[in-house]
Amino acid sequence: MSTRLPALFAVAILLAACGGGTPARPDDGAPAGPSATGTPAAGGDTSPPGDIPDNQAFVPYTPPGAHFTLKVPEGWSQTSHGRDVRFTDKLNSIELSWDTTVPPAPAGAKVSTVARKAGSAKRTTYLAQGQPDSVTGKTRTDAVERYEFTHSGRTVIVTLSGPKGADNVDPWRIVTDSVRWR
Repeated sequence: MSTRLPALFAVAILLAACGGGTPARPDDGAPAGPSATGTPAAGGDTSPPGDIPDNQAFVPYTPPGAHFTLKVPEGWSQTSHGRDVRFTDKLNSIELSWDTTVPPAPAGAKVSTVARKAGSAKRTTYLAQGQPDSVTGKTRTDAVERYEFTHSGRTVIVTLSGPKGADNVDPWRIVTDSVRWR
């Protein structure tokens, strides 16, 4: 019997070292993500198409010669045409333009004034037809939020878009709250 005790003790140590216990939760208290098998988190929750992950990193961006800076999602592709810059990833986009004429609000748009760290901004929300899927050719409906910031006679337009129903409230708030005048 005395020879079994050291062997059981060794097995217990090996199990503990291999992580045989309960998986650790992230420090932020968020629910655990998908398992290694790709199944949804506890509760069967799945994100709708176009949801920007909660762990998305944001980096500062200042267009060359511009009078503002803001944060954009790290790793998104960027295209530029003069004073128009577009960042895209999967089904979402952020478009920037500055010192230009503000386009009129589309029919049916809701216009309001919102407070952001850079000051008040005119927010226009509406639905628009998304880009066709490159494989199926099908289009989706995008939810669009356009913010117009003005400061000392200068204007910055930040247009955020993603699939209708995607929960991008927090990422879009990070972007619009990060606008800073230079």
